[in-house]
Amino acid sequence: MDTSILEKAYNPKDFEDRLYKFWMDNKYFAPNGSEESFVIVIPPPNVTGILHMGHGLNNSLQDILIRYNRMLGKASLWVPGTDHAGIATQNVVERRLRQKGTSRTEIGREKFVEETWKVKEEYHNIIKKQLQKIGASCDWDRERFTLDEGLSKAVREVFVNLYEKDLIYKGTYLINWCSSCGTAISDDEVEHEELNGKLYYYNYPVADDSGKTVVQIATTRPETMLGDTAVAVHPDDERYKHLIGKKIALPLTDRLIPVIADSFVSMELGTGVVKVTPAHDPNDYDIGKRHNLEKINILNKDGTLSNSVPEKYRNQTVKQARKQIIEDLKEAGLFIKEEDHVHQVGHCYRCHTVVEPFLSSQWFVRMKPLADKALDAWKSGKINFYPKKWENTYSYWLSNIRDWCISRQLWWGHRIPVWYCNSCGKMTVKRADPDKCEHCGSTDIKQDPDVLDTWFSSWLWPFSTLGWPDKTEDMKRFYPTSTLITAYDIIFFWVARMIMAGMEFLDVEPFKDIYIHGLIRDKKGRKMSKSLGNGIDPLEIIDEYGADALKFTLAFLAAQGQDILIDKDSFKIGSKFANKIWNAARFILMNAEGRKLLKKEEVELTEIDKWIFHKLNETAKSIKTALEKYCFNDSSQAVYEFFWNDYCDWYIEASKISLYSDDEKEKDRALTLLVMILEESLRLIHPFLSFISEEIYQKLPNTEGSIITASYPEPQKERENETALARFSSVQALVRAIRTLRSEFTIPPNSKIKVAIKADSNKSMEIFNSYSDIINLLIGAENLEIALDITDRKGSIPVVGKNFEAFLFIKDVVDLPSEIAKLEKEKEKVLKEYERTEKKLINDSFISKAPKEIVEKEKIKLKDFKTRIEKISNYLKELNG
Repeated sequence: MDTSILEKAYNPKDFEDRLYKFWMDNKYFAPNGSEESFVIVIPPPNVTGILHMGHGLNNSLQDILIRYNRMLGKASLWVPGTDHAGIATQNVVERRLRQKGTSRTEIGREKFVEETWKVKEEYHNIIKKQLQKIGASCDWDRERFTLDEGLSKAVREVFVNLYEKDLIYKGTYLINWCSSCGTAISDDEVEHEELNGKLYYYNYPVADDSGKTVVQIATTRPETMLGDTAVAVHPDDERYKHLIGKKIALPLTDRLIPVIADSFVSMELGTGVVKVTPAHDPNDYDIGKRHNLEKINILNKDGTLSNSVPEKYRNQTVKQARKQIIEDLKEAGLFIKEEDHVHQVGHCYRCHTVVEPFLSSQWFVRMKPLADKALDAWKSGKINFYPKKWENTYSYWLSNIRDWCISRQLWWGHRIPVWYCNSCGKMTVKRADPDKCEHCGSTDIKQDPDVLDTWFSSWLWPFSTLGWPDKTEDMKRFYPTSTLITAYDIIFFWVARMIMAGMEFLDVEPFKDIYIHGLIRDKKGRKMSKSLGNGIDPLEIIDEYGADALKFTLAFLAAQGQDILIDKDSFKIGSKFANKIWNAARFILMNAEGRKLLKKEEVELTEIDKWIFHKLNETAKSIKTALEKYCFNDSSQAVYEFFWNDYCDWYIEASKISLYSDDEKEKDRALTLLVMILEESLRLIHPFLSFISEEIYQKLPNTEGSIITASYPEPQKERENETALARFSSVQALVRAIRTLRSEFTIPPNSKIKVAIKADSNKSMEIFNSYSDIINLLIGAENLEIALDITDRKGSIPVVGKNFEAFLFIKDVVDLPSEIAKLEKEKEKVLKEYERTEKKLINDSFISKAPKEIVEKEKIKLKDFKTRIEKISNYLKELNG
């Protein structure tokens, strides 16, 4: 048999890029297969972002699922794409313009959008190459972008549809304003951070009492007093009942504001008096609505104070104004004190600027009708979360949802499809650009300058990417999709909204299963970030270890419901496994030179062959069960254990007896089975280590095309063989026990040693005798005796198992005095550890104060120390006997 031998050293750089091109050129990522489909849409990365380890994890898990289902014969489609990321992308372009000494306002909207498209193309190409570098088997012919023509059509359709249903409206409300990004952002885009601030106390004089009567105010934001339009007290508060209806002379202004009664005010909290600034606080806004208070917006869009405040404070920043106001209150004799105060402060999720509550005219979506449908989809079992704990988060958010502010004061994004008529003042809302007002026919119309929130396009992603609102073949064949894989930090932004959109516009959930994976953290448990400098670039890992090592390691560590703690060395897990696969395949292919492979029906199976097929069958079962439940770590560990432990460490080693025999037919038979199981193992491995499995697969005899089109090993009833499993498992237990004892006495692997095995029954003796050649090979025995009784045990150390007692005659191969001294020293050390741990556990203070899990760990340590002491004592007894 002529076969290509693999290079001596495993080097993924030799073939990963070549194989990806091979897959792409042959369109292997297209959804070919049966009527049954499996579909994933990629969580679209921001077009100006770069691939970080979170993307590495997310896309690795998707790739495992898509390759697995593709090999099961399903028409498997993984839709790739990117998000235009309105705020983030506009920030990138504006930064570049500043570096050139200009700005978006100087170059104008049209030129700015043109420049942004150039930046989009630049970054998009980088992201696409990065995804391809990690091996993502997406169908790139179906790649989408949230601003492409088809998706823009879907966005228009949805906006107008919701407007026609009165589910989209425009109104002046209190919104979250980012002065740095210069736009409104939704509640879900505000990140709250705990900050050390100040609480300021000062007095407001009652107007009709010549300043003799004052009420005390406490606030973290004294500058907002310039927008106060009332002071509120609880209606039942006896301290202030006499003031209700009176006027307060608002300091530093010439305005009088009323004292009002509102049950929102707490009588116990602070002074029981609150200042009311309806235009700059959500609670104050609600009070203002109840009492019909004036709303004074004290801020400009750039975060400075507006013309609504006294002239001396205008155009100052919030910090400048706060400092000046405190000085002026002190000068007026109204300032009381300031004290340290820790409080939650909202920040923009993009640029981390402090967000200001801001009264503004914006577009909103009425969310409750949509949320109710999405809640019903979950309650009726149409969607499933893995792990289930995220169902509570989903349910809570939808049950307490607020209307969604969808307009953004940006130039990059989907323009709001609303036109205002300068003649009659009415609005025209259309799917296609109008040339005249639909109300009066005037051509003097102008489109709304704002764009839609980025999430307004990405909430349509599962169906807009397949061609909706057009009735395309892809929509008919691939919607709804199968599974969504994403991180938990966008359950609100994206996951819930996609379900709402699917239920509203197609009356069907967009996917059935939602797998929420953990976050990637460093070994100290910290979230990876630029500021901490603890991020890991997946491309650096690929450069050092290869794409397979990246994907396998991440899957291996991705325990459901847990974050992943890693550093660069963690990826040695995948790298070492890939090396093991490479070396095993190379050994088999080298031994295949000149051999004749038998046909499957010509191969007679020995018991150990039946055992390895049983283990292969068990592994296929385990992987199937694990992947159906999205237990990626369990599935990858099953692959690892089978190939490394069962196939390499046991089956290949045992096969060496046949490979090195003089029986040519036996050599062919053994080699045929090794190649047969290697080929099937590579198919088992392929979703987890895609490149190396393909490279070796193509080197095997009797394989054609790509492993991608090969079938995935599935459980076969006829391969189950509990007898072979039980018999060989007893052999494994014996070998492990003897190897452990050899290790205890540091006997080198190449040192042969006399071994005697006492079987507990005729059945056990028959099993050990039938495997005597393999036992002898695996334990490195010079002389192996198997019997029901061992009479001569002198010079041996015993080890006991379930159905055997083995004796290693070590006195001839070790330095006895040295071994005894070493054991006595170890016993002394373990005794000290035992006594130290025992003292802890009889200490009432430790037991009562230490966490329960720590106490349990100490108990386990004590038990282990005791076992070790007993074992060493027995060794010393035998050696001194």
